[in-house]
Amino acid sequence: MSLHPWNRDLWQELTGDRARLPHALLLYGPKGIGKREFAADLAQWLLCESPGPDGACGHCKACGWYEQGAHPDFKLVEPAAESAREDEPGKKGGKFITINEIRSLGDFLGLVSHQGGWRVVVVQPAELLNAAAANALLKTLEEPPANVLIVLVAHQPRRLPATVRSRCRKLAVGLPASEQARAWLAEQGMQAPMAILDEVGGAPLLAIECAEPERLARRSRFLAVLAKPTAEGLSRLAQESQQRVEECWGWLTRWLYDLLVIQANGQTRYFPDSDQALRKLAARASPASLWQCQQELIAAGRWLRHPLNGQLLLESWLLLYLDALETKHGR
Repeated sequence: MSLHPWNRDLWQELTGDRARLPHALLLYGPKGIGKREFAADLAQWLLCESPGPDGACGHCKACGWYEQGAHPDFKLVEPAAESAREDEPGKKGGKFITINEIRSLGDFLGLVSHQGGWRVVVVQPAELLNAAAANALLKTLEEPPANVLIVLVAHQPRRLPATVRSRCRKLAVGLPASEQARAWLAEQGMQAPMAILDEVGGAPLLAIECAEPERLARRSRFLAVLAKPTAEGLSRLAQESQQRVEECWGWLTRWLYDLLVIQANGQTRYFPDSDQALRKLAARASPASLWQCQQELIAAGRWLRHPLNGQLLLESWLLLYLDALETKHGR
């Protein structure tokens, strides 16, 4: 079982009566809180020959098949980019779940269950279903076969068509309490977890991903330049960081958010470890200029995966940030 402690109450709520499980389930919530692991545990529990109240037994033949990725009654649907095989390193996958991937469900669902019990399909991340794939899935959701559970895992459920959402039982997976998340991260051996936990909005699994030492060093360097920005320093930072535009865009948009929140209510959300520097910067810029800068950066997020010059793109954002700081109150 890979179920996380903050999701155990939700597990008991859903699995208390096996006979009343829905035919389709939409698990949704922010990234990094264990939705995928929850879906995987649920699938294994349904396929297990000796399931218990806390999950699958982990020892039966069905569990062995599942853990080897070979259970005949389970199907995982992901974008090709997420499911590329290790023995095909040169293969480039797509960014969406396509209609062909959903059509393949027809053959799977048309078969009789190998074990004579449940069949389980997990679609993740479901918001990457393209329009044709979502329409094809809708037909299955409208006329589901018996003893089939389709689990949609979504970080951004509103990107799914309303018709798809309406045919699923919705189950919100929330962020853990800060103390619980901090205790769990400490158990995983993470040192001083609060700074990174704050940065990722309280999502523990994202915090672990972001605690890699080289990333922490990049973060420290990036925030130090934001705290004392000069045109020369920002241009040099753009050159150093041109291969990691998406990472830097995330830091910069969160930094701007903290500046705006400090001006509004005196609090910081993402970078409390830089509170003093943020307050000094917030005092020197107008809220209107910071807000406009943040909105332009959010809109510019569409270029993150576009093959543009990373250095020029990042430099333009950082100089926009500098201009916002130099726009005084009352101008």
